[in-house]
Amino acid sequence: MTSGLWELVLKGVWTTVQLLVFSSLLAAAVSFVVGVARTHRLWIVRFLAGLYTEVFRGTSALVMIFWVFFVLPPAFGWQLVPMWAGTLALGLTYGAYGSEIVRGALKAVDPAQQEGGIALSFTPWQRMRLILLPQAVPEMIPPFSNLLVELLKGTALVSVMGMGDLAFSGNLVRLALQESAGIYTYLLLIYFVIAFLLTRLMRGLEKKLKAGVGKAPQPGLDTDAELKRAQTTGVGGRVA
Repeated sequence: MTSGLWELVLKGVWTTVQLLVFSSLLAAAVSFVVGVARTHRLWIVRFLAGLYTEVFRGTSALVMIFWVFFVLPPAFGWQLVPMWAGTLALGLTYGAYGSEIVRGALKAVDPAQQEGGIALSFTPWQRMRLILLPQAVPEMIPPFSNLLVELLKGTALVSVMGMGDLAFSGNLVRLALQESAGIYTYLLLIYFVIAFLLTRLMRGLEKKLKAGVGKAPQPGLDTDAELKRAQTTGVGGRVA
């Protein structure tokens, strides 16, 4: 390819990265707000959060992009630029998936932790901030990593709006060179490299968050002996 065509591809990579950052930030905010709302004590809050999740999780991201870009303008009399239309559609759609990750991680925390916060007279917000989230967030990272990679691949959908992302730029290069195999191979490799970097970043974040969670076994502690003692005495376990 000529330098001009490579420049077009690089501009597409930059546009894709921008869209990924903006839509992932929106999706993360939606995930936590809706996910926490799914565990709220008021049924109306849980119902509205669940309704949002079912609607956006059950609709096509591609159709949502069409709806935001082509339906909203005549309905409200204003026009979104492709970048913000794509950000809104992808962020709201993938945020619905992320909300289930947040809800599941919060529900997985030992109920005794919640009861301990109540015994200490913590408010619901204090229990969420000081007890539940510190234990739940590290468990969210692996599924969020998968969701982030899915979001990266979903950014290719914005090419239907004529937005100059990686997929749209690659198609222009293909039309210019009349060659498909080489161009689409390059695109696959570029998407793979970005996804690989994202997974490495998320894995490092997971290790950092889990570093202070739990305690390592004490040096010299014989776990088998402790288990047998618990089974014999009834302390910490029960006799089979």
